[in-house]
Amino acid sequence: MGELEVDRVLGNLVRAVHILESSEHFGLLIPEVRVNIVYAMEDATRLEDVAGIDGRITLVNGRVKAAGYPRFGASSHMARLIIEVRKYDKSYRAGINFSWTPKISKILQEYAMEKGWEYVGIDRAKEPDEVRFEEGKSMPWKVSELVKKCGGRVPRLFYEGPGFGKEPLSVLLGKDAVEVARESVEIAKRYASVI
Repeated sequence: MGELEVDRVLGNLVRAVHILESSEHFGLLIPEVRVNIVYAMEDATRLEDVAGIDGRITLVNGRVKAAGYPRFGASSHMARLIIEVRKYDKSYRAGINFSWTPKISKILQEYAMEKGWEYVGIDRAKEPDEVRFEEGKSMPWKVSELVKKCGGRVPRLFYEGPGFGKEPLSVLLGKDAVEVARESVEIAKRYASVI
């Protein structure tokens, strides 16, 4: 890993966390499993090539707070997602997860339509057993399902529906962590105006 790129990735994540922590509304989108935001190195192929927030992003006294600093290898789920997504589209280097409910979904649908993005979901109940129960097999299945639904493209905004023991989540992808943080804060603001 080049030192300059490492600094750029970690610095961008620090800025992204500041954007989320400064938001009056982002706390409304924090799921039970908490939030992680990741940013991958240009040639990321392993979890250690993707930086995330150590301990995730949570709520402390009602305020959005990162539990730790950005660190390479800090996120397993979101890092695996970005690595898998980049097999189809190298322009996506960052991603964030947040809550999904039917009400949030309505906001996401409207937001995606405004931006000219596709917005689709995965039905986790349809996940094949051979994928569901084997570590590391679920992510390739999820991403390939999304790509199929979008005619060969990776959707920028999507959700994973509820599955057995799985909380439904929204995911937003982008070119860097600051971009996805800004978009997420805008989504949270719109959500706050309708609840």
